[in-house]
Amino acid sequence: MARRQPGADARPELTREAVLRFIAENPGHASKRDIAKAFGIKGDDRLFLKNLLSDLQAEGVLAGGRKRFITPGALPSIAVLEIRGRDEDGGLLAEPVTWDEAQDGERPRIAVIQQRDKGPAAGLGERILARIETDEAGLRSARVVRVLERRKSLSVGVFRSRPGGGGRIEPVERKQPEYTVAPGDEKGAKDGDLVEVEPGQRTRIGLPTASVVAVVGSMNSERAISTIALHVHSIPHIFPQSVLAEADKAGPASMQSREDWRDLPLITIDPADAKDHDDAVHATDDPDPANPGGMIVTVAIADVAYYVRSGSKLDSEARLRGNSVYFPDRVIPMLPERISNDLCSLKEGVDRPALAVRMVIGADGEKRSHDFHRIMMRSHAKLAYEEAQAAIDGQQGDAAAPMLEPVLKPLWKAYGLVGRARERRQPLDLDLPEKKIKLDENGRVDRVLVPERLDAHRLIEEFMILANVAAAETLEQKRQALIYRAHDSPSLSKLEALRDFLRTLEISLAKAGSLRPSHFNSILRQVKASEHETLVNEVVLRSQSQAAYSPQNIGHFGLNLVRYAHFTSPIRRYADLIVHRALITALDLGDGGLSREDEESLEQTAEEISRAERRAMAAERDTVDRLIAHHLAERLGEEFAGRITGVTRAGLFVVLPAYGADGFVPISTLGAEYFHHDEVGHALIGERSGHGYRLGDAVEIKLVNALPLAGSMQFEMLTEPRRLPGSTASFHKAQRRGPKGRDKNVAAKTRKRR
Repeated sequence: MARRQPGADARPELTREAVLRFIAENPGHASKRDIAKAFGIKGDDRLFLKNLLSDLQAEGVLAGGRKRFITPGALPSIAVLEIRGRDEDGGLLAEPVTWDEAQDGERPRIAVIQQRDKGPAAGLGERILARIETDEAGLRSARVVRVLERRKSLSVGVFRSRPGGGGRIEPVERKQPEYTVAPGDEKGAKDGDLVEVEPGQRTRIGLPTASVVAVVGSMNSERAISTIALHVHSIPHIFPQSVLAEADKAGPASMQSREDWRDLPLITIDPADAKDHDDAVHATDDPDPANPGGMIVTVAIADVAYYVRSGSKLDSEARLRGNSVYFPDRVIPMLPERISNDLCSLKEGVDRPALAVRMVIGADGEKRSHDFHRIMMRSHAKLAYEEAQAAIDGQQGDAAAPMLEPVLKPLWKAYGLVGRARERRQPLDLDLPEKKIKLDENGRVDRVLVPERLDAHRLIEEFMILANVAAAETLEQKRQALIYRAHDSPSLSKLEALRDFLRTLEISLAKAGSLRPSHFNSILRQVKASEHETLVNEVVLRSQSQAAYSPQNIGHFGLNLVRYAHFTSPIRRYADLIVHRALITALDLGDGGLSREDEESLEQTAEEISRAERRAMAAERDTVDRLIAHHLAERLGEEFAGRITGVTRAGLFVVLPAYGADGFVPISTLGAEYFHHDEVGHALIGERSGHGYRLGDAVEIKLVNALPLAGSMQFEMLTEPRRLPGSTASFHKAQRRGPKGRDKNVAAKTRKRR
């Protein structure tokens, strides 16, 4: 079809081929208006052009009325591509939407380049408008200009093949269904491969269908379980070559704009298996007669800002990641090892650049003053927490012995002073020990333990808190914008729910207006060593707000501090890097300060790194659940000691204290009566007997099912329900309302099992 234009000798004929040719030759000037002008379109012919462009759009070569498109067999500087796979390093690969293989040969696969603040983010299965770039070696890459069509919802699962082709997708998330894959839709997936799939149309009978979009990796590797979490939560884990190249080019820091503190005996105290060391400490008596009994505490932190400059590829990748992610089998670092484990790590006996804060502490433990310095330091010893503690306890080893008198004893003396101030400040003091999973050489669970909490841990923690406060105070004083670590007070609704719960235990809670962490600590002391200790700790924790990053200061409720910022871990947290840059700018400490772009985007940065933190926490928790479910999958039918950690309308969540992972007891399996959900009492209560189960109860359960890849375990309750003091009032209230008057938001019921 063609349309002849008036003055045809001067204007090209408006045909499909002519329009495609024009856009291929003018990729930067191919809007609807440009095309109309080039072909002299006027009047009624505009409708003809509109229809022609709509047809091309429907065919996939044009994404919108003002978008660019490609001609068959051509790759102009702007092209419409679809992201259809990954390279060996996990990078995205895109292909042209239209391509004539008979005429132009094999369809090209082009690496997709994305930078956090320079263009939109695209993902697998999405159609993009991209700028095609060719480097000196003739290799093409596609820089995303716009995402034209967002991908359909993709799922991650494990492919299980069937004889004759096709297979099924084993779910790796608790609420994810199992899919069937038809022959021809495997995309090269082999049995046991972790794959991304696109769900198909649901049918009335049989499993829902799906087709494989990409193969992520094999589930036969030692790191298979954490690999699932990385892809389910979309955590970046492979550094682009450009980022690694930038890191490899970095060299030792110079002495420019630095003070020489290499003779000061700073030491690092870290976990025994730590690979990077970003903080070092030192303490000494204050010689100032105006501060009798006082001390000077120095905290030195790796100068990451010297190496990771604003706007660099390292910076873009660090911001994208937000923080390092810690799994039992590996760490996904925020920065490449060249930076995190080498140039920025405060290694023993090696010159390293750092930002240091020197704090004057009074005999009462209060910080009297502080000042920041950009220094060159040299760690005089690398100690594990256990080594430092043993030395103080009189059992020093070879590494700690030389440090005992000159360094360790002054550190513990300063810690004693700071402890007095902490006691007066009364931060929230929850007692919920964390489990640590130890793996064997095959990546399987070997044992689960609760590391002993030492004074060495508390010492480092307190000194880091002091340094973080000092950073926030300095930046506020200099009127320099920064990102705070913010922790709001509990919401009114959560406080009211907590108050109602504590009333069932005959414990009162102060009114919200005057509530401080000390009020919660008083409650925790009341239940110390009682049957309700674990329960109350759990409920108090759930009443708290979630900490986040923000350029606005609302204080830190949990630590009971007016201002607080993260400064002490720039190797593993992007927020700390921003604070370092802010200090460098505010105190005029040389290069690597906060750029104008950094400052203008603080709000967005805070939101992004807060999301990244929540993402990391979810991935770490899911990985623990999968590892434990995998560990116990061969022990179906065995009985375990558990503790109820969640009460819902659907049933009970029960944690296995020996393993640190939980499973579910459906309400339908609890017994031969209706069970009501008592929200106030955090309990399920039998309608007839008034007996039930409450949050925090110690129970015996049987493992009846385990889905290792989904991290899901189902239990059967063996412990009989008990009478619950304090919960009977709400139970009888539900009874009095009768069947028709029961509040659906408060009561949940189930019929007799079997």
